[in-house]
Amino acid sequence: MLLPMLLVDSEAAVEAGHSVWQHLRRRDGWDRPPEAGEDQAFLMVQVMETWFVADRATLRSFFGESFKESHLPPWPDLEAVPKVTVLAALDRASAGCGARRYKKGPVSFKLLEQLNPALVESACPGARALLAALRKH
Repeated sequence: MLLPMLLVDSEAAVEAGHSVWQHLRRRDGWDRPPEAGEDQAFLMVQVMETWFVADRATLRSFFGESFKESHLPPWPDLEAVPKVTVLAALDRASAGCGARRYKKGPVSFKLLEQLNPALVESACPGARALLAALRKH
């Protein structure tokens, strides 16, 4: 069975009580297509890099000895950390990593491929919801 799904960064905190589609409408002006269900849009938290922070072992392995994990605070609610805060922390943590320093694009996609889904799922309720939907289909 084919089930189209949309996965995007929320870019900001989702207001309490708002659905994914309500957030996308308010934030980006996106309307839910008439044939799309409420369960076909998922938010990758405020920014996908939040998932990277959930899997610090992969960050350490990817960036190597020069990676300064101490620049990534032990945030108790990763999905509540603002986009700019996550990006700034990753930038500081990888500043001494030379060509491997964190940046969107090739580095981010290589990291995304290597993430441990179980760690991301345990730290991020949004990821848990996405993975549960994928397992159903």
